[in-house]
Amino acid sequence: MSNNSSQAHRILTLTLEPNDPMRLANLCGQRDEHLKLVESRLGVTLRNRGNTFQLAGPGTRVKVAANIIEHLYRETEGSELEPETVHLFLQESGVEALEEEEGGGDEGEVIIRTPRALVKPRGINQQSYVTNIRKHDINFGIGPAGTGKTYLAVAAAVEALNQQEVRRILLVRPAVEAGEKLGFLPGDLAQKIDPYLRPLYDALYEMIGFEQVGKLIERQIIEIAPLAYMRGRTLNNAFIILDESQNTTREQMKMFLTRIGFGSTAVVTGDVTQVDLPRGQTSGLIQVLDVLKETPGIGVTHFAAKDVVRHPLVQRIIEAYDLFEAQQEAQDRARKEAREQARREEQQRNDGSEQVPPA
Repeated sequence: MSNNSSQAHRILTLTLEPNDPMRLANLCGQRDEHLKLVESRLGVTLRNRGNTFQLAGPGTRVKVAANIIEHLYRETEGSELEPETVHLFLQESGVEALEEEEGGGDEGEVIIRTPRALVKPRGINQQSYVTNIRKHDINFGIGPAGTGKTYLAVAAAVEALNQQEVRRILLVRPAVEAGEKLGFLPGDLAQKIDPYLRPLYDALYEMIGFEQVGKLIERQIIEIAPLAYMRGRTLNNAFIILDESQNTTREQMKMFLTRIGFGSTAVVTGDVTQVDLPRGQTSGLIQVLDVLKETPGIGVTHFAAKDVVRHPLVQRIIEAYDLFEAQQEAQDRARKEAREQARREEQQRNDGSEQVPPA
């Protein structure tokens, strides 16, 4: 197999400044686990003596690895580098991500500021998602689990509330069971829908703190409600997040989108591959993407398996399911075409047998 110029073997020497032994140890990780992760994922060899690193491997991969090492070293300033952080940087280590970084540098870096954390979107799609949220009044984040759709939406909502751009946050979710029958749930409304909204609570606790979230809920500055309770309301000066929207009906989606008032931002998140509606019922999210595709002023961000920021196995699982479903669809089409061909041949035979030969 021949290599093109971008894949020619290359050796690159990289010197990191400042020469800080503590930060360098943080960068390398325990027993060099961080460097080994970069090596295994990019197929390069890394060696270092102090703050000088030697990288060897295919030309493009060496360049990408050097870019990641430099970025990770900046991350070590004032924070402990975790393997999860290394994984996140590797998620965006393709040539396109490298070109994006070289073209723009650190200028215009997208950062969400919340009271307890700075949230940095990872990858081009996450950054585009946050930019759309800040730019448009209605936004859709579509993609598989683990791509940060809900987490980033909550972070943007907290930032907007903290900067007094909105007066309240509404967290909305359709109460549809994910293939399980939970039966009768005791308690008041909040207690009944709590299991469905736990991911939203977890994100709020991380960004604001447990006690502060409780106070804001008591003052109704943060409101949590099932989608059915949005009917008849007009929501002004609010940041509204509709999570798991693939489980809305067509009527519910229309109802929700027409609740948006002045000074409000709405973010609709969902995964069209995980619809839990009864069989035969069309998802409101799938329909609305077609209905509004030509409508100006609406932001739509599509995430893919490569954007997953959970355990690396999650990305592989999603890709495996996508491949399996594509194969199933191809097999179904092939069977349908074979049946149709057999029907046509049978029809032709029947037509031929009905013809009367000339005398």
